[in-house]
Amino acid sequence: MTIENRISDLVLQAAFNVHKALGPGLLGCAYLDCLTYEIRQLGLDVDCRKEMPLQYGDLRVNLGYAIDMMVERRVLIQVSQSESFSELDMAKMKTYLKLSGCKIGFLVNFNVRTLKEGIRRVMLNHEVQRDEVRAAI
Repeated sequence: MTIENRISDLVLQAAFNVHKALGPGLLGCAYLDCLTYEIRQLGLDVDCRKEMPLQYGDLRVNLGYAIDMMVERRVLIQVSQSESFSELDMAKMKTYLKLSGCKIGFLVNFNVRTLKEGIRRVMLNHEVQRDEVRAAI
């Protein structure tokens, strides 16, 4: 098992604990703070509201892009308030994964009856992307 998978398991455990304790209906920031607390209780390092500057060559563009949470500098988490995840939500997470250098991210919506319905795992596979680019040339 990779370190990212182990961190992912712990993150999911924490998310389920928060949802079980609080249920749906609260503000996203409440869930984010409680999830941060749960993950830190597991002994993991968490950066909240982590800025994601855009690096383009030598140019560093800091326009306020941020991810809700980065765990152990390996896994990203974005807490969502929308009723369902859109293709744009998935695409934004992939962009944040590229900017951060992380491979795994989670979109989490706590405003669902069962949390299983409110979690989407997003993975960034650099090898596939390079192959897709080569194939397009």
